[in-house]
Amino acid sequence: MNLKSLLLSAVAASALAPAAMAERGADGHVNVIYWQAPSIMNPYLSAGTKDIEAASVVIEPLGRFDQDGNMVAFLAEEIPTVENGGVSDDLKQITWKLKEGLMWSDGTPVTSADAKFTADYCMHPEGGCAQAAKFDGVDSIETPDDLTIVINFTDPKPNPYQAFMGGLSPILQAAQFADCLGAKAPECTEANFNPIGTGPFVVDEFRPNDVISLSANPNYRDPDKPAFATMTLKGGGDAAAAGRAVLETGEFDYAWNLQLAPEVIEEMAKGGKGTPVSGFGTLVERIEMNMTDPSSDLPEGERATEKHPHPILSDLKVRKALSMAIDRELLVEIGYGQAGRATCNLVPAPEMFASPNTDCIGQDMEGAKALLEEAGWTDSDGDGIRDKDGEKLSLLFQTSTNAVRQDFQALIKQWWQEIGVETELRNVSGSVFFGGDPGSPDTFQKFYADVEMYANNFDGTDPEPYLAQHTCEKAPKPSSQWQGENINRYCDPEFDKLVNELGQTGELSKRAEIAIKLNEMLTKESYVIVPLVDRGRVSAHSNSLGGVVLNTWDSELWNVADWHRIK
Repeated sequence: MNLKSLLLSAVAASALAPAAMAERGADGHVNVIYWQAPSIMNPYLSAGTKDIEAASVVIEPLGRFDQDGNMVAFLAEEIPTVENGGVSDDLKQITWKLKEGLMWSDGTPVTSADAKFTADYCMHPEGGCAQAAKFDGVDSIETPDDLTIVINFTDPKPNPYQAFMGGLSPILQAAQFADCLGAKAPECTEANFNPIGTGPFVVDEFRPNDVISLSANPNYRDPDKPAFATMTLKGGGDAAAAGRAVLETGEFDYAWNLQLAPEVIEEMAKGGKGTPVSGFGTLVERIEMNMTDPSSDLPEGERATEKHPHPILSDLKVRKALSMAIDRELLVEIGYGQAGRATCNLVPAPEMFASPNTDCIGQDMEGAKALLEEAGWTDSDGDGIRDKDGEKLSLLFQTSTNAVRQDFQALIKQWWQEIGVETELRNVSGSVFFGGDPGSPDTFQKFYADVEMYANNFDGTDPEPYLAQHTCEKAPKPSSQWQGENINRYCDPEFDKLVNELGQTGELSKRAEIAIKLNEMLTKESYVIVPLVDRGRVSAHSNSLGGVVLNTWDSELWNVADWHRIK
């Protein structure tokens, strides 16, 4: 049975699964394994996915994103909109209403004061909140009664669904964290390790970087949930060990984020104990083209900066030719299988924000060669490497150390060699490549290479902040300690102008139109970003675990209250 069949079987099995027993704790114990171990249970003090997801079973936001990217109410009665009067016509205010009767796990009532405190906690100038961007533009928060939360923005906020939305921005109990404001936040070990929450489980014991023991919240708002009385969330190891623990040995019920080759997962699934499941969001593996010169011949402080445009990649024809030479369908086949889709988009989803562009999907070697000829790159000395004005068409291609990425590098080097491009490959440890050390020459932000490959995505379902990362002023540079989101140093005033327009546009159809245009400016029109694979996420659950709905837009544990044992 191939991976596709396994995944289809999973859908069929979940459709036929019986409903959870209508009695809290009736299904006993559930074992979950995350091969990256949680180190804290407070997402405001960690941006790590493992920490955010572990915390999500205990502390909750007003609303979440479901498996399709739709907003759904959790602690709130409903999602506020302009249509229902929850968002003001001038887009400068959003009003949330808490559900009545909500209780913290310690039996005290949840009120609007807890939400206001959470905002004050994260927005404290001495706090160093990891999710501060969620509160960008917030001017004040009012609590006219115990159930009403009014967020006022300094300027119109077309996308007001950031604060208190999703696993990154849950509500903290004001009473528990009252003495944890500002610089004191990291010192509150008891609160950070054992938060009092509204979620389906409470922490019984937290051992950082190891294991979390949890039990059903006696004050959870649904009296019949969760079905499991206790949960163990084990951390550590690697993706292969986690996959085997569910698919082969049955030791665990759920394994997160199996970053493994498709044939490896398929072989594990033959163990018969579990089922792999996949879901797609906005994670895109892509190549970034450096628009500045990273040559070590330049003075330190000027390398890879706007002072020196790239001598080769500043030419659009060269960038497009490099893209045309890539067989994306083959990359998907060898790297991700069912968990990958060839794409030409930096923003592949949600559907309304995705460009219909598929021009890059088919490999076109002859077209790539013709473009390079037009750009003046010819093989004048017959050595197989094109040259122009005495300079060889030679590139340094870097990425992080990862088996799939090294396979991609090898194939892309071969394809580029076929069109006359010499390519040197370099891979860097992920902890260094994705690190922020301004003194390291090997970070992806510093970009001391010609092209580099990696993947990232955006939080929530609105791509405005993600696309806005590519405005001129956000390029990493020495004066910013090499921090900044505009990794390839792309700079187009028209792009910046359109980003500003997006920030002032409230109508969803118009926002989608602008976002698609911005995406195409980066990809289809300029080729400064060359998307390769729309990467899905693969996790696995035991055959006896029902109710699992993989969610790539929020925490994978977003609906753990609905999990149950299939008898």
